[in-house]
Amino acid sequence: MIDIFLPILAIVGALSPLLTLAWLWQVKEWRWDRMLEHLRREGWMRQLWGNFRPLIVALYAGMVLFLWNDKFLPVIVLITFLMLLATLTATQIVFKRQRYPVPTKKALTVTATALLLTILLAIFLWAHHPGWLPVIVLVQPLTLALAWLLWYPIDTFLKKKILAQARTLRDKHTDLTVIGVTGSVGKTTTKELLACVLKDLAPAVTPAYLNAEIGVARWIIGRLRITDYGLQKDSIPQSEIRNSQLLIVEMGAYRKGEIETLCSFTKPTIGVVTHIGTQHIALFGSQEKLFDAKSELVRSLPSDGRAFVNGDNEQSRKMAAISPCPAVIVGTGGQCDLEAFDIEETTRGIHFKARDVIFDVPLHGTHNITNVLLAIAVGEHLGLRVERMRDHLKTFAPLSQTFSVRTEAGVRILDDTHNSSVASVKAAIAWARNQPEQHKILLTAGLIEMGEMQSPAEQELGALAGNVFERTIVTDPQSARNFAAGGARNLEAFSTKSMPVLQGSLIVCTGRMSASTIKHFLPPIHNS
Repeated sequence: MIDIFLPILAIVGALSPLLTLAWLWQVKEWRWDRMLEHLRREGWMRQLWGNFRPLIVALYAGMVLFLWNDKFLPVIVLITFLMLLATLTATQIVFKRQRYPVPTKKALTVTATALLLTILLAIFLWAHHPGWLPVIVLVQPLTLALAWLLWYPIDTFLKKKILAQARTLRDKHTDLTVIGVTGSVGKTTTKELLACVLKDLAPAVTPAYLNAEIGVARWIIGRLRITDYGLQKDSIPQSEIRNSQLLIVEMGAYRKGEIETLCSFTKPTIGVVTHIGTQHIALFGSQEKLFDAKSELVRSLPSDGRAFVNGDNEQSRKMAAISPCPAVIVGTGGQCDLEAFDIEETTRGIHFKARDVIFDVPLHGTHNITNVLLAIAVGEHLGLRVERMRDHLKTFAPLSQTFSVRTEAGVRILDDTHNSSVASVKAAIAWARNQPEQHKILLTAGLIEMGEMQSPAEQELGALAGNVFERTIVTDPQSARNFAAGGARNLEAFSTKSMPVLQGSLIVCTGRMSASTIKHFLPPIHNS
């Protein structure tokens, strides 16, 4: 019986770190560069195994060495420590603290392969070196990496096949107008604004936060098959079935060449560049490489296409000079083809004048005016009347977690948790400065994938936050130290003991965090 029991305990003990790593790597899109940068920033030991497992295995190793000559106690020690590791996994699952990867085909395949490798390793160790069974917990990063490597050739083949299929279908539709949208910040908001102002043209729009190669390729295939194969309509929601001649595609990248790949099968005829900052600069390597990567959209445009760039952002404005087609520059000052005047932030959103027309858009943050102008400029290029676009923009609804404002439990919340860039946090701080609430609190996860620039950038944000917020709460310990060094007031690292805010407060939430983290700071509601 013990022949089965002990390997099973070892496998159960290894299950939690395996699932957690699979979840984390999936969040990082199965990319080595993003995963390694995350481990560098967050600390590799805690991220790979948690706080207790390495200590438990180290304690076990020490006890085995101390009791090596005993013929009975080491077996008891082995059973005890395997049960302890298995109990950790069971506790994580029972108390719903275990992270699980989203069950996509790739996640299921890689995770199941890693689990199979773990099982084989457990059987081998029990047969030849049973005292090493607890070490299985620590080798889960290797089993998952090996599983990924085993499937990598097939994954690469399937990826090339999907991209080729998307390219073939796109080549058949020569009458399509494709609008590509890129930038470090504001891509998703601008894409949604374009969908709003171009509503009369019935555009097809990439789903929320889908902007990478394979996701966009699959979406393109699904969209264009509607036209080519009537039988495919059954697999697509009725609301999506329309033979649109206009596609709006959000384009993201983490390194040079990825937007070029996106453009190779989407073949955009219109390119929109929002704000280019320092987001993911640790992956790109330098500001110059980041600029080169984002410029791939503009460089791919045909000579009879059109580029639209944000003139308020120096890096984006530079795109006009390298565009192979005419470029339209929008902004709130300086030499621009479309400019906003009489800018005002209201309780409902942003107010401004352009082309002698007054715009009231239910979107917060004056930094978003350039995003609205980009959408208006594209609409003008496609023959839409400014007054018609104005009417559409009155009904605009931003996506949740992208500079959206709501009220819960008597607290006004700015939710910008989809973004974690320097520019987005600065915009949130600037917006909060002009809000009427007496009590203002910043809740932030800090910045990600900034490399050596992270510490000075977060110190700068800490200095800005110190002038606006009476309380700054940071969920990442290293970022908390950087914000404190910058001068953030009443700074605290997030914990379950952190106190809620008062009713009537404003809480500004930036960076990736769960909804439960925000809810932790909402005051309790007492029913009368």
